[in-house]
Amino acid sequence: MNLTYLTTEELSERIKYNPRTIRNDLKDSVLFEGRHYIRPFGQRKILFIWENIEEDMYLASSVAAFSVPMANGGVCYG
Repeated sequence: MNLTYLTTEELSERIKYNPRTIRNDLKDSVLFEGRHYIRPFGQRKILFIWENIEEDMYLASSVAAFSVPMANGGVCYG
């Protein structure tokens, strides 16, 4: 299993988000432990899994291209 593990700073360079935004806004809202990042050996340090993040970013952008936001906050997929 060849996965690319990135620190928060390395991920921020790839996706052009500030490391603080990744830690405070994206982690645990769109980036989930076990899918998008791990804590090796149960420690505090976080390593992001690039292949899973890249795949989900692509899927999210293709779904958004075929959806229409509704006035009440829902989404209509057309």
